[in-house]
Amino acid sequence: MSGILKRKFEEVEASSSPCSSVRESDDEVSCSESGDSSDSVNPSASGPFTPDSILKREKRLRARRVHFENVTVYYFCRRQGFTSVPSQGGSTLGMSNRHTWVRQYSLGEFALEQQRIHRDLLRDHLKEEKLNSIKLKLTKNGTVESEEADTLTAEDISDDDIDLDNTEVDEYFFLQPLTTKKRRALLRSSGVKKIEVEEKHELRSIRVSREDCGCDCRVFCDPETCACSIAGIKCQVDRMSFPCGCTKEGCSNSTGRVEFNPIRVRTHFLHTIMKLELEKSRELQQTSPTNGYCGEANDPGSGNLFAPSQHRLEYSLSDTVPQTT
Repeated sequence: MSGILKRKFEEVEASSSPCSSVRESDDEVSCSESGDSSDSVNPSASGPFTPDSILKREKRLRARRVHFENVTVYYFCRRQGFTSVPSQGGSTLGMSNRHTWVRQYSLGEFALEQQRIHRDLLRDHLKEEKLNSIKLKLTKNGTVESEEADTLTAEDISDDDIDLDNTEVDEYFFLQPLTTKKRRALLRSSGVKKIEVEEKHELRSIRVSREDCGCDCRVFCDPETCACSIAGIKCQVDRMSFPCGCTKEGCSNSTGRVEFNPIRVRTHFLHTIMKLELEKSRELQQTSPTNGYCGEANDPGSGNLFAPSQHRLEYSLSDTVPQTT
């Protein structure tokens, strides 16, 4: 009786096992490799396969940030430039081919250095304004003659008469163009003994040639006679009737017409500044300890693939106060 039961049990086990016929063939997958097994590579077939979300992976990658550890500043001597075209005069500003010395700042030190330079520029600007107002006042009142008033310099203005803390200026104030007189003074103070006068005449001819541009149309543009339309370019108006003399309603240039809008440029500038300030405030909030920003993530040796990398920030400045041409 026991033999019959044993034989029936083996028959039932053989018919129910999915691996009974698989082991007899080398061309088929073994039972250990069947869908019942599961690991990190081959998930279990008992449940539906759910792939990782691409959006989540992209979000993790966006969490990576670049942190700058220091600023390397290369200082150059001033030289006559011969490359830019100022709106008036010559004596363009440039720099020597090689730097004279190098200095490395931390981010905090560099920010303080920039603030110091900006305060010096602002102090000089306010002294110039104060000097001009004093000259005008003395000349109008008849206290001194105009020749005597011209002898006054910015050094005669005391620092106590200048209020730097309560003066609000935009960042672009420090990138204002310089007059020919100031450019020549900067070159002299940098050791340039001879300023090439020929550059002045070359720049004048370039400015004159640039005035001869645009079409000669007045109010209306005929595509068959308009120089811009024939050349396949748009009419451009930077100011009233310059360089093209057509109006918005009278221009029939098939290529189109572009008109400079200072309000639009200013609005774009303000929007860009606001966007940068908003991004800066968000970064400060995300890097604050209250938002769970862990200091260990900054350790390059921690093995964290998303740890922010360290880079250097390099600037090239002149040996004197940075100015523009």
